[in-house]
Amino acid sequence: MAAVARRHQRSEALRVAVRVRPGVARTAVSGCRGDALVVWVTARPAGGAATQAVLRAVAEAFGVPQRDVTLVTGATSRDKVIEVAGPPVPLARRLGELLGP
Repeated sequence: MAAVARRHQRSEALRVAVRVRPGVARTAVSGCRGDALVVWVTARPAGGAATQAVLRAVAEAFGVPQRDVTLVTGATSRDKVIEVAGPPVPLARRLGELLGP
């Protein structure tokens, strides 16, 4: 899990590497591919729609308001880094649950 999540030094936040699978039948957040959390979204990768869907899905999966989830890198890539604001310990615990066994 160390490669996937890092506590951001300047704030109470967790940075998460994400691999996006756009254009699927239903939105889901779970599992990993390499060192990234996999996020499936129904939105197509056009005009930033998939990126916005990823931010919404991650916020819901972590149980935080969407305003607490920001894109750090990867606006036009399937590989993104997302920052989730909040207490790092509960966020890291939830990340572990999402990554699965």
